[in-house]
Amino acid sequence: MHSEWRELDGMEGAMKYPVLRKLKGADAWYRVEGPRQWVEWQRIGSRWMKHVVVAHQHPERMTLHDILNDVERYEPVVDWPIAEGEERLEVERDADLGALTTFRVPGKAAHFIRVRSESGVRQALNWRPEGMPLLVLGGGSNMLLHADWPGLVLHVDVPGVEVVADDGRFVEVVVGAGEPWHDWVMQTVDAGWGGLENLALIPGRVGAAPMQNIGAYGVEIKDRCAWVEAVSRADGGLRRFSAEECAFGYRESVFKGPERDRWVITRVAFRLDREAPLRTDYGAIREELAGRPEAEWTARDVAEAVIRIRRSKLPDPAVLGNAGSFFKNPVLSAEAYAAFAAQHPDAPHYPQADGSVKLAAGWLIERAGWKGHDRGTHGVHDRQALVLVNKGGATGAQIWQLAQHIREDVLSQFHVELEPEVNQIGA
Repeated sequence: MHSEWRELDGMEGAMKYPVLRKLKGADAWYRVEGPRQWVEWQRIGSRWMKHVVVAHQHPERMTLHDILNDVERYEPVVDWPIAEGEERLEVERDADLGALTTFRVPGKAAHFIRVRSESGVRQALNWRPEGMPLLVLGGGSNMLLHADWPGLVLHVDVPGVEVVADDGRFVEVVVGAGEPWHDWVMQTVDAGWGGLENLALIPGRVGAAPMQNIGAYGVEIKDRCAWVEAVSRADGGLRRFSAEECAFGYRESVFKGPERDRWVITRVAFRLDREAPLRTDYGAIREELAGRPEAEWTARDVAEAVIRIRRSKLPDPAVLGNAGSFFKNPVLSAEAYAAFAAQHPDAPHYPQADGSVKLAAGWLIERAGWKGHDRGTHGVHDRQALVLVNKGGATGAQIWQLAQHIREDVLSQFHVELEPEVNQIGA
């Protein structure tokens, strides 16, 4: 890596963003969003022209270095002349969180701020006193509250769907983190943009999707994600993560690993394909589509089949509180699977490219006798053992206790450890 690149990367945490500059003697203005990104504004007559630059290569990185450090050419800006619709920050105290999560368990936030832009995220981060705990909330579809949140809950509600590139076949679309995931998937189906139809009816918002690399019926976010933009919690810097930098894995990403709790995702870009082949490998999808010749199947048919399947198995969070699949499907090494299969040859299993084997967590839980288990206010869904439900009046701690009992029993019976997919908040 060039020494200048190391210096630029080292800027993260050394200053607060955005940084405003102007080219001396010209109507060119620069808003540096982070150590790798800036926006150039040029006035042409009465109009402003905007150009976003992501500094991936050496020339752009050096230009960014000059904008920040060459005081002979670039001067600091106090009064920014371009109107960009700054958000007005509103802080709510003792806010009810129950209605904002799909489990609908009781919980309050000491402080709550809803934001609709990167600027709003920065304002909220600047408002938060040092040391105050921060919880980032989207659709609340993958979390279980164990207690009230003592700090700030930042509700990311960034809207927008924008096509930024289209060559007639492939299209790149940038989507705000606050857009409902299912609505976005159905928009791609309506537009004829293929690739996400298998992910229909998954609850939550777009911003949460890359965090855990959501997936269903043979498709994952990693298959169609072009990049992710996020604001640094430390300095407000905006960074664009390429799909490779997101380090997607099974229900994992860099945002759940080494970069955990360092970023607030604001936008996600997808690369979709008008000629994408349909993914109908799963038997349930093929059964749903069996009434029509395979040559006539469309992305809409697949999406509607997935919707029917999910509705037949999974409870509606608006009716019965839940977060979908509570546990990940466990992955065993080849040796561990061989020992498991010798005792349970009828268990569903899915060989992986690296030689490991994925098991069906729902099958393990059902065979262990937990399907339909009822504890009054909460329990295990009677049609899908992978789903824990709040029937009304349950606390997050009670649901977590049930989850622990299931894990212990499955481990005892099958020698397989289940890992929660749902994030535990305030445990």
